Amino acid sequence: MYRSAIVMSWLGAMDVLHKHVHTKCLAGFNTEATRVMGRKWKVAKTPDDLGKMGESDFLDRIEGFSILGKNAKAQLKNALDLRNGCGHPNSLKVSVNKSAAHIETLLQNVFEKFS
Repeated sequence: MYRSAIVMSWLGAMDVLHKHVHTKCLAGFNTEATRVMGRKWKVAKTPDDLGKMGESDFLDRIEGFSILGKNAKAQLKNALDLRNGCGHPNSLKVSVNKSAAHIETLLQNVFEKFS
């Protein structure tokens, strides 16, 4: 139950970030992504196109474009690591407190800021 809350809250946070980038700064994001990734990046036109970039790389790009600060990005990367641990079969155990802390991080650094 707690693992699924971590996975689903992460998906919601990424949706918010993708939509924010799409509506507020898509051209600048594409410029930054192309600068860093070169020909590997196909210019995004829709929020779904942004999902073609790996989530960790996406966080790096939006920090490089000053949408996220360094410390917020670090917290979100930790949240991504936890999401990855919860999203795949393994022996990882999480409690209500870990799940609540994860969701609080996303609320404060994504949902409240970009929704």
